[in-house]
Amino acid sequence: MKLEIRVGESFEEMQLRSLEHARRIDAGDDVEPMCGIGFDSMAQLSEVFTPKRWELVEALKKSGPVSIYALAKGLGRHYRNVHQDVAAMMEWLVIEKDEAEKIFVPWDEIAVLWPLMKRAA
Repeated sequence: MKLEIRVGESFEEMQLRSLEHARRIDAGDDVEPMCGIGFDSMAQLSEVFTPKRWELVEALKKSGPVSIYALAKGLGRHYRNVHQDVAAMMEWLVIEKDEAEKIFVPWDEIAVLWPLMKRAA
């Protein structure tokens, strides 16, 4: 499964994309589940997805389901800081907990889409 992170997409654009996806499902087309989050700007995305959080996501995907303690130990970081980062990434749907309360990354791919504005002529 893929998580799409879109930067700079208006609410109207997201709504049209979602409606088109729903139309294709209703028509019986074979479509991948649509999972995504959005940010107004790259600056806003960078406030949430810090380098330490990207590192955490990569390490967690590599290790598979683990406790926050084990993840913190593997990263060489303080438990409290890792716990805060995990909570933030869970809020943004990047990390989940399994039945055993271990955390994991459910995505095979995270795509960050940032269409750049064209320069006015």
